[in-house]
Amino acid sequence: MTFSLIMFYIFAAIILYGAVRTVTAKNPVHATLHLVLTFCVSAMMWLLMQAEFLGITLVVVYVGAVMVLFLFVVMMLNIDIEEMRAGFWRHAPVAGIVGALFAVALILILINPQTNLAAFGEMKDIPADYNNIRDLGSRIYTTYLLPFELAAVLLVLGMVAAIVLVHRKSTNPKYINPGDQVKVTADESRMRLVKMAAVKPSENQEEAETGKQEGGA
Repeated sequence: MTFSLIMFYIFAAIILYGAVRTVTAKNPVHATLHLVLTFCVSAMMWLLMQAEFLGITLVVVYVGAVMVLFLFVVMMLNIDIEEMRAGFWRHAPVAGIVGALFAVALILILINPQTNLAAFGEMKDIPADYNNIRDLGSRIYTTYLLPFELAAVLLVLGMVAAIVLVHRKSTNPKYINPGDQVKVTADESRMRLVKMAAVKPSENQEEAETGKQEGGA
């Protein structure tokens, strides 16, 4: 067993642990952090497969930007954890069936990769001077330009949806309407002004305060 194969099994075990904890964690923040762990170890897996650009992109884009955004959104949302987990076990059988189908598909691909991956073309040996970053960039902006743009639109929609969720009306809103701030006046609805008559201290009080100041000095 080679060193690369040992590292592959270690990374795969960590990825499976992070994915399971992402779904089963009770705290949404803990689930997000486990997803960050899954992405980081997946980036190591890409590096192990000599796909350096994909690994660095996974860390910079998803871990450094998207997951940080998700983490802040989860912390800002007024989430009822018990209500969110109410339908977990009701949908668990469907999720298990879908996961089993994906596992069977991956196993069938791994058993006979030459036949099942024939639609993607013949796997060729990579020369020593091959630049995968240049090839990936040229393919993204030529052959796969439309899917790339659609992915960018989906990310923007995800950010807009997160902002809408934060600003939704709830029993305990965590935002302030700027229009209400502009309309603030000094009436009794927002502010109450109290008028107090000026009171002149007596001579005895002035002497007592003067003595306290001298004693403190």
